[in-house]
Amino acid sequence: MPKRVLTGLVVSDKGEKTVVVNVERKVKHPLYGKIIRRSKKYHAHDEGNEYKAGETVRIEETAPISKLKTWKVVGRVNTHVAPERVDVDA
Repeated sequence: MPKRVLTGLVVSDKGEKTVVVNVERKVKHPLYGKIIRRSKKYHAHDEGNEYKAGETVRIEETAPISKLKTWKVVGRVNTHVAPERVDVDA
């Protein structure tokens, strides 16, 4: 069975070798049809304590590491890249 991979925002890096990642998803309300945001926090393993609060990271499901940790951080998602400039001859 493939491992689940989620993308979220690091909200806490206070624990030793642990980060808390907030993953947000959008779902449609069953009756009213409005798109609403649902979020969940996951405790993820960060071996080198290299990820800080505010970074967007990708986490992957693993075998249980501790009582709360069943995810590990795979890497950063580069969200602050400037788009390439396109010159249009008018």
